Amino acid sequence: MAETGRTRFQPAGDEPMVTSCDRVVTVKCLRLATAGRPISRVTLDLGPGRGAPGTWASLTAREARELARRLLAQAALADGGTSAAAGPLPPVPPSPQSPPGAPAV
Repeated sequence: MAETGRTRFQPAGDEPMVTSCDRVVTVKCLRLATAGRPISRVTLDLGPGRGAPGTWASLTAREARELARRLLAQAALADGGTSAAAGPLPPVPPSPQSPPGAPAV
């Protein structure tokens, strides 16, 4: 019987971020040990704040990189610049290919 389990980890020293509207934002890596191959996801937890409910998302590594790219572009605009002034953003690299016969995730 294959061993399955779940391991969550967060890099040492990373504290959750608290936004100006009192939301606690936590980013972690979630790994699920499955029979075929481990499944890894980046989790984004937006805690409740000022009467708003909390929510979370589970992203593939590629989706997390795309979100980071989009956040950086919008941060550059919010700083009063343009995304072009901040320099072109690199394209999102392709996700690693699954080994032959591995189940799709």
